[in-house]
Amino acid sequence: MDEIKTYWFLGAKFKGNKDQTENFISSGIWQNGYDNKLLDNVKSISVGDKVAIKSTYNQKINLPFDNKGLFVSVMEIKAIGIVTKNHGDGKLLEVDWQQTNLNKKWYFYTYINTIWSVKNDNWLNKQLINFAFYDQPQDIDAFRNAPYWKSRYGDNNDNNKPLLEWIPFYEEIADKLLSYQDKNKRLKLMTFINQLALEFKLSYLIDKNLHDICPFTVLGTFNRGNAEEIRKNIAQKWAEFFDVKEPVPNSWEGIPLLNNQISWFFTNSENQQQEIDNLWDLYSVALNFSNIDDNYQEDFKQKFDLAMAQPYCSWQLTNGLFWIRPNAYLVLDKVTKSYLSQYVEIFKNKNLRKSDFSGNDYLKLLDDLTVRFADENFPVHSYPELYLTALRNNENAILDTDYEAKERLNNQDTTEPLIIKQPYTLDDLINEGCFVDEQQLQAILKSLKLKKNIILQGPPGTGKTWLAKRLANIIVGYKDSKNIKAIQFHPNMSYEDFIRGYRPTSDGKLSLTDGPFLEIINQARNDAQSNYVIVIEEINRGNPAQIFGEMLTLLEADKRNPNEALELTYQHQNEKGVFIPANLYVIGTMNIADRSLAMLDFALRRRFAFYHLSPHFGENWLNYMQEKHAFSPQQLQDIKRRIEALNQYISNDSSLGKAFTIGHSYFTCSNQKMTAQDWFKHIVRSEIEPLLEEYWFGEPEKFSDAMNILLGNGQ
Repeated sequence: MDEIKTYWFLGAKFKGNKDQTENFISSGIWQNGYDNKLLDNVKSISVGDKVAIKSTYNQKINLPFDNKGLFVSVMEIKAIGIVTKNHGDGKLLEVDWQQTNLNKKWYFYTYINTIWSVKNDNWLNKQLINFAFYDQPQDIDAFRNAPYWKSRYGDNNDNNKPLLEWIPFYEEIADKLLSYQDKNKRLKLMTFINQLALEFKLSYLIDKNLHDICPFTVLGTFNRGNAEEIRKNIAQKWAEFFDVKEPVPNSWEGIPLLNNQISWFFTNSENQQQEIDNLWDLYSVALNFSNIDDNYQEDFKQKFDLAMAQPYCSWQLTNGLFWIRPNAYLVLDKVTKSYLSQYVEIFKNKNLRKSDFSGNDYLKLLDDLTVRFADENFPVHSYPELYLTALRNNENAILDTDYEAKERLNNQDTTEPLIIKQPYTLDDLINEGCFVDEQQLQAILKSLKLKKNIILQGPPGTGKTWLAKRLANIIVGYKDSKNIKAIQFHPNMSYEDFIRGYRPTSDGKLSLTDGPFLEIINQARNDAQSNYVIVIEEINRGNPAQIFGEMLTLLEADKRNPNEALELTYQHQNEKGVFIPANLYVIGTMNIADRSLAMLDFALRRRFAFYHLSPHFGENWLNYMQEKHAFSPQQLQDIKRRIEALNQYISNDSSLGKAFTIGHSYFTCSNQKMTAQDWFKHIVRSEIEPLLEEYWFGEPEKFSDAMNILLGNGQ
């Protein structure tokens, strides 16, 4: 068997420095330009190892093969030599540079990081080593038709054309848009945006007092959940504006879309300009990172982290990166993360927060997938193919989940709350601004204490989640307690996720792991003197009967004791059975306006008490708004009249009904700097109007009538 040797490909350009190739060659050295990075990598290089200076970038024209109009990754080999001394400090190598000024171009199989160790243990590596160090030509046809590159550059790839047709257009649009990073040019961009919004009735951009915009929101205008013909027409307008030469694609398959109600990547707040600037910075770095070399890596990580920390930037930020360079960046929406959970450890955590995922994590993931794509046994071989495969595996989940949308809408970074022992009672709940009648609240609490399980149901915006968490505080006795666990059901939730199932471990084995329900059961059983609550948001978004399994029987209040214990589907050794303790309460929320959600079966219904929450614009709401926001009684009465008239209009519509009425939660927070009229109009335009557009999609007359009820003719 041939000896396995390691060869090294080394960058010569570091952050903030010019290319050091000539200096290294003339001095007979190679030096690490970082003080606290790559030290162990450099120390591992041995005397006698062969090294090459390389530069990595992307190229689209003047290539020695047909690249189908797409960017190709190129690694230029500038010099090769042999290490004569390693100083052992992680910084300095002495090198006998044997060949210089090579300027040999190697295609496809490249690596952007500063140090790349390559072993001669597979055909890809052997070809690269022979090309760089032994002057043998690259078999370009073999690489073009290898799994990772075949769909883009290979022979006879007509079957892949629909997947690839849109990529050159998107890349050229992205390049042309970059010129508007200069703020002085964005007035022209904003003028066109406003014209476009009026022409295509993009309500989320009309009358929003926008003076600036980020590049991802620009691209989002034709990447939302609209009819394909509308998207094509908007894209054509942008092509004319930017003078794009690539044709508007006919096939749009495999392009991630924004949720129509969350189409901005920045907030309408005092931080808006800084957020927009951060997004332009990331956009620029992302294009340069994919087009030039590894000098941009640190910038990318920094800009990615800044953008992800912004309230409206969640995983949808990766949609934007994918739009501008589909073959360089990965979409990380819900369906992709679910698909990748089979292969990538970090996505096995269904509740992974954006705050737990950094730019460094993203780049490591790209590196990992690059290696996997080159494996012919891996099911996909490029980012577009991965995304399309994930979509086809979950055809009903193209858009973000409501949970992700809610996370951005509420401007929340779902980090773990601070645990404070702050007493909480029914009076505290009422004083916080609860509009539910006190008598009904007492009835809800009584049912919860007796039956142990309740579900709060109602139309959107009726404060179901808000109330559920505060009822949990009352049951536990404290606010923000560690005794409360909140989760959300979704279509991919399973028994194994919620109760117990086998999960891969870091050593490649399977481990029997408890889900969140068993975790809080064990907490409650081990602390019988305290109450515990699990809040399940959108309980009908999954399949509750399947998710609960045998626990469905144990939910009953009269079975909350050890005598009723049942063996679980997956048992630990010597485990005798599990029961739900009497000090554990379950509060669910249920949106009755979403027809796509599962109906609850009768066995589950029998174990829960149901309480309906309706829109409340009565005296409690009027008093709260007048006290908190200093609006006049006349102004509030006018707002109340308009909303109640709209809700009556919705209720009278046979295709909708009371389940689709507008809740009070939309109208409880105000901007103190705005008048009552401006505040009301802002809420209607930014939150209610998009919802009504969805209600009466394809029925413009009904939509127009509803808006007139809210805003009046001519307003």
